[in-house]
Amino acid sequence: MSTYLPTIKQLQYLVALHEHGHFGRAAEACFVSQSTLSAGLRELESLLGVTLVERSRRVVRFTPLGNAVVEKAHRLLREAEELSDLVQASGKPLSGQLRMSVIPTIAPFLLPRILPRLRRERPNLRLYLREEVSGDAVESLHNGRADCVLLALPFPTGEVEYEHICDDRLFVAFPKDDPRDPPEVIPPAMIDEGRLLLLEDGHCLKEHALAACNRPELRGSAAMIGTSLHTLVQMVDNGLGLTMLPEMAIDAGILHETDVVARPLKATNAKREIALIWRKNSPRAEEFRMLAKELRAG
Repeated sequence: MSTYLPTIKQLQYLVALHEHGHFGRAAEACFVSQSTLSAGLRELESLLGVTLVERSRRVVRFTPLGNAVVEKAHRLLREAEELSDLVQASGKPLSGQLRMSVIPTIAPFLLPRILPRLRRERPNLRLYLREEVSGDAVESLHNGRADCVLLALPFPTGEVEYEHICDDRLFVAFPKDDPRDPPEVIPPAMIDEGRLLLLEDGHCLKEHALAACNRPELRGSAAMIGTSLHTLVQMVDNGLGLTMLPEMAIDAGILHETDVVARPLKATNAKREIALIWRKNSPRAEEFRMLAKELRAG
């Protein structure tokens, strides 16, 4: 039986290559040269006596055993991270490095209001932000690339703990010269299915908007083409349709210097829940609760 134990660094190289599918990008993610990463992986394979990665000029392909090792490596790296977290949590709270993924329909609207105060009041906290759509953010959390995630619920998150930050109402945004003169609140029945513009697949706001409207025909007829809320607002401002916006985006000024009007959606679940989530049983749970409190105060 082999007595060789892979190093944490070698496992990090392997996971990075699996994630990026390219030696150069994986090396950049690990802050090493491509030759260093490649040599580390070759040493790992040599000492284990197996082939984990099939290499060619254009393609990086993992063997079935390589994929199984990557899955195990994710768990080992996460355990190593939690060991470090356990030590860090015993010191001063909300200090040191913390990696937080944030979804794109929250990051540009909530964070600019919160981060300046957080930097002033928590000068020892090094908060590293990663903007990802909800599915990728949850995957980053469970694979150890993120310590916590700021996202909107409901969304499938797996085994996590969470803290409520706020409720974020949904609004219908339309050109101010809309000929139908919409009322102060807009029921889903008034939404023209042929004019509705929504974000692309992968953005949970799309699902929240469709669920709030509770009109199955909208899923098939809405144009799901927006890459960002700012893009959708520009399309509405140019008379191409109407869209759904969260209240935090409106409060942050997304409609400034446009001829777009927004009014609340009148529905029983016309909102999304903003929450901070983290891995269940994390030793830094109390820190994350403190961070959630800071986010609510913002």
